[in-house]
Amino acid sequence: MGTRPDDLARGIRSILDQQGVITDVVCVGNGWDPATAEPPLPAGVKTLHLPENLGIPAGRNRGVPLVSGEAVFFLDDDAFLPSERFLADGCRMLAERPELGLIQPRVVDPTGLVSPRRWIPRIRKGDATHSSNVFSCWEGAVLMPRAVFDATGGWADPFFYAHEGIELAWRVWETGHVAWYAGELEAAHPVIDPARHAYYYRLNARNRVWLARRNLPAVLVPLYVGAWTGIQVLRWARDPAALRAWFGGWRAGWRENPGVRRPLSWRTVWRMTIAGRPPVV
Repeated sequence: MGTRPDDLARGIRSILDQQGVITDVVCVGNGWDPATAEPPLPAGVKTLHLPENLGIPAGRNRGVPLVSGEAVFFLDDDAFLPSERFLADGCRMLAERPELGLIQPRVVDPTGLVSPRRWIPRIRKGDATHSSNVFSCWEGAVLMPRAVFDATGGWADPFFYAHEGIELAWRVWETGHVAWYAGELEAAHPVIDPARHAYYYRLNARNRVWLARRNLPAVLVPLYVGAWTGIQVLRWARDPAALRAWFGGWRAGWRENPGVRRPLSWRTVWRMTIAGRPPVV
């Protein structure tokens, strides 16, 4: 959105400095024109001006057709890559393990603050350096084979913000691939409270319902939504204001159109279950 010019410049430079790969970079301006950025973006970086802020997932989707390559990498404007070998190492993993359809790296705060446990996208968090299958992803730094990204249908445009990483990971599993948390790869991002956004609680709930309505077999929809409703009530029982906002989004999730419905196959549900997490929680 053009509100963090220094962070944006650092993130783009960390991509351009990558060794062992050829990069094709586009900066998507959600509600602003990156061509007018100050300081100006480096030569060779493409820009896309979206006059209206379409939301994070839709913005990512709009940028993909403007770049070429066998892999596609998404980086938020407040994140960067500390290692110049990150993309080469990640692309080598994709080549050596063709079953991988998505890689999320370990995320660290560049100032040394303790990283939130939510950045490890699994129920049993464990050691942050431990790699594993996952069924969601932190969206700020994601590497995928382009063919797999295309097969998933991309990020969930209607979501605007929150939980689009869950849907993308589910769609990766639906392609027959797996989503992978790579503890040996590292991306940097400052520790920021997601609840700083006024719409956090509402979109958190609305998109949780939409996630189920868009992606799950009908019989699993109430199980998934019910499980997460219970979790959130327990989590925010002492914060009535948060719960009121959350249930406002919950109601909107049932009343509003979530977009195209593409239920996961039962084969995918079974693969996810035996891999460690059935899509009911």
